[in-house]
Amino acid sequence: MNLLREKIKLIADPKRVILRFFFPGNIKRANNIINKVLDLSEAEVKNQLEDVMKLFNNRHKNFTKVLKANFNLITKKVPVSIAVSEDCQLLTGSYFTSEYSIEAAALFNPSIVPHFDQGNVDEKELRFILSQRATGEGHISSIKFCEGILSENGSVNLSAGSKYSVPSSIKKDVQFSKKFFTERLIDQSKNEFDFFQSMNDQFSRDEIESKLNCNNDEVINIADLVDSNYDCEFESELSLSEKVLFPLSKTECMGMEDARFVLFNEDSGDRNYYGTYTAYNGKNIKTQLISTKDFNHFKIRTLHGAAIKDKGFAIFPRKINGKYYITSRLDGENIYMMNSDDLYFWNNSSIIQLPEEPWQYVQLGNCGSPLETKDGWLLITHAVGPMRRYVISAILLDLNDPSKVIGRLNESLIEPTEEEREGYVPNVVYSCGSIIHNDNLIIPYAVSDSACGFARIELDEVINKMK
Repeated sequence: MNLLREKIKLIADPKRVILRFFFPGNIKRANNIINKVLDLSEAEVKNQLEDVMKLFNNRHKNFTKVLKANFNLITKKVPVSIAVSEDCQLLTGSYFTSEYSIEAAALFNPSIVPHFDQGNVDEKELRFILSQRATGEGHISSIKFCEGILSENGSVNLSAGSKYSVPSSIKKDVQFSKKFFTERLIDQSKNEFDFFQSMNDQFSRDEIESKLNCNNDEVINIADLVDSNYDCEFESELSLSEKVLFPLSKTECMGMEDARFVLFNEDSGDRNYYGTYTAYNGKNIKTQLISTKDFNHFKIRTLHGAAIKDKGFAIFPRKINGKYYITSRLDGENIYMMNSDDLYFWNNSSIIQLPEEPWQYVQLGNCGSPLETKDGWLLITHAVGPMRRYVISAILLDLNDPSKVIGRLNESLIEPTEEEREGYVPNVVYSCGSIIHNDNLIIPYAVSDSACGFARIELDEVINKMK
């Protein structure tokens, strides 16, 4: 097949660092640090702070703002009884701040969607947003973004990005309802039922967290829901390339993995971006859903139901016959199809493809949300064969009944070349979302979990090969 690989490669950059709150083990150690800083003379504080600013200020946006915020965080844990000067607050805050290199280990598993802003773009071109999985120290994964323009023939032109990276923060003033929580409590105990009796119908995150602090051992399910369902946002002046969705809950403390974004057309005519990802806490996984209109304010919610198992959920870009559709791999081996009346609850599932070819025998899965064509839903897939070698292929689904496979490739579409097989995880090509532009299929893909490349091919060639 006439697949063209772009020369562009996105490679992990260890210089992309964010600021994180740092707690050195226990209250006693924290108290020792604070007391030592407070014992410094005003001149010593000034000299030490100048050194910190010289080394770190130009690596971050709003550096002093973060230091001040971290001073306030630590003094909530270890109260200070005396007045502290501005310089001393900033210096103290620096001892409870650390840099984290979000891409130190790997940059991979991209997903591509049309940009919400198509201003100043030629009518034959398309501006896009690309999400990527960035992995750093301790294998903690986050979601970062870049943008660019697809030319008339589908070639990729990336926009110059900022050198800064800034994590999102939880939005505290979001209102939740009793209904939101009670619908999601599958095994509601008496304690959890009683918990809500004194709550108003609507309440903020701060209100429910305050009440949880007094009842945490008795309402574990509620605490878990509060932890894993949140809104986050970025400061409005940040560019897209500066924004990083970094784990903000215990549920995902070890990673937000493999985000699959899709531009969804609502029945109302509105357009939303949805992104499914795997939240990982070091032991367990949970399927989470991101929703956003502007890539500035994000809602993070948990998916529920008997069909929410394993990883790799990908949402169809519109309803079909009044229902939402998702495809995934529920048993670690086969591709499933699910439909539901509710975007957040999934109980029905059926297998649509099993491994049949030698290069598929280990497992199958999707490579992002299906793409609508006049011939059917094009689902880019991945397959694993001998030596745990990943390849990318595709199947074609019926437009009105996506559980029906009407065509498939009997060969791989992309497989690791000799140059691509080495990396953080060898012998792997993988994608979390593709796009069609001017009858060209553009597939951004991970190269052995170490970099991201782009491939394109005429859509008709793929479809005809399936038939």
